[in-house]
Amino acid sequence: MSPTPTLDHPTLARVKNALPDLKLRATDFRGQSTLVVEPADLHRVLRFLRDDPECDYDFLSDVTAADYLGYPAETPGRFAVIYVLASGRHGYRLTVKTFLDPSLDTSGTTPDPDLVVDTVTDIWPGAEWREREVYDMFGIRFTGHPDLRRILTWEDYPAHPLRKDYPLRGRGEREMYKVMERDAK
Repeated sequence: MSPTPTLDHPTLARVKNALPDLKLRATDFRGQSTLVVEPADLHRVLRFLRDDPECDYDFLSDVTAADYLGYPAETPGRFAVIYVLASGRHGYRLTVKTFLDPSLDTSGTTPDPDLVVDTVTDIWPGAEWREREVYDMFGIRFTGHPDLRRILTWEDYPAHPLRKDYPLRGRGEREMYKVMERDAK
């Protein structure tokens, strides 16, 4: 049995009524609702979702990103920053997405001025490490982050390995390590 479509999710109507000046889109896939917002409005919407008593999204379950390079359907941007929220009081779950388009060649190492969103560490302090992971793996920066630096790769790592234009075998990172035989001590 397939999940019931949730575009009638109570949070979607609440956000639309409370923030009528914003451009919002909503999708539903397999019973999971997603609210798509503009990058400039992201922080305002996320704060509203946490602070409004009818929403009360008190738990940030995840912050991640996706690279839609080569995706078969048209998307509003190449990269999406994705927030998964939960409300303990109401039992709601909601995904919030914002899309970004790079202005520079993403196979290089130059930071792209268009791959930037505001941090949500002032709303959910636990977002700090998750945002660092998105920065490390995708190169998306978070304005106002208290300690934005790499978390999974070394500081001078020359790229962002979860971008789809990053070579599967890497760019020589493995060649600098000494190969050890199984019986070596």
